[in-house]
Amino acid sequence: MTMPCLIRPATRGDAAVLVGLITELAEFEQLTHLLRVTPQSLADNLFGDRPVAEAVVAECDGQPVGFALFFSNFSTFLGQPGLYLEDLYVQPAHRGTGIGRMLLAYLGALAVERGCGRFEWSVLDWNARAISFYERMGATVMPEWRICRVTGEALARFGASCDPADKIDAG
Repeated sequence: MTMPCLIRPATRGDAAVLVGLITELAEFEQLTHLLRVTPQSLADNLFGDRPVAEAVVAECDGQPVGFALFFSNFSTFLGQPGLYLEDLYVQPAHRGTGIGRMLLAYLGALAVERGCGRFEWSVLDWNARAISFYERMGATVMPEWRICRVTGEALARFGASCDPADKIDAG
């Protein structure tokens, strides 16, 4: 008997499975050279003393086939919290079966339940299939916005340029 697919919150025990799915995502996006995550680092950040993100797992027939990793943000214009989807991935064999829609709907419902004013994410400009899917789901792709990122050595230099304990005298 085939079991239905379900979406459930990730647990600490899912860390290795999530890293496996994240690795598949990195391969799909041709970004494996950026991959540094380990089951321990992921578990620490999702389930440690100060969790900074959350994840849900999509399972079909008891097997993990996808995930979504997300965190809270805040809109100064709305004056409300938001939900930011960092990554969503469904294994190729399970695409087109409604799992991606289930993951997005689950997070949309969570955003509403938490009183969020926005549910946002980014998509690679070459991923036309995903862009079309998100638009069909009701999302607005915002081409006028660009992502700014500082990472690695550049982040170390950036962070060293100002001590947060310093006070600026604007007078």
